[in-house]
Amino acid sequence: MSDVIEVPIVGEDAQIPSYAQPGDAGADLRSTESLVLEPGERALVGTGLRFALPEGYAAFVVPRSGLAVKHGISIVNSPGTIDAGYRGEIKVPLINLDPREAFEIAPGDRIAQLIVMPVSRAVFTPVQDLESSARGEGGFGSTGVRDQA
Repeated sequence: MSDVIEVPIVGEDAQIPSYAQPGDAGADLRSTESLVLEPGERALVGTGLRFALPEGYAAFVVPRSGLAVKHGISIVNSPGTIDAGYRGEIKVPLINLDPREAFEIAPGDRIAQLIVMPVSRAVFTPVQDLESSARGEGGFGSTGVRDQA
């Protein structure tokens, strides 16, 4: 069982994030707005929520897989990072990637998921050279798509 943390939350006319199933990593975020996202359009959608994450934690706003697969709805800057010190309203920058169909959003609709995680703070130390690794400088696409026979 993972640790449970308490997150103080404020939100008039908003629904508190909730987990759909036991063991889910992401809690559903819901819209407080009505709007239509036309094909290719993006909008910053309010949730009406503000919260205070404990120091040493961050929250990440990620797309809902069902919206992505069925309707082409995603998040522009996924994952969106919410730092522990932020106290403003949580808003979700949605985009409609479907080339033909508009997507309607109503208050109460589940529009994204929120994942709360502990985060480490790094100390960046300048050095002359880096320790070698098996991967080396292999980057984008360096491992290919399929295993070679």
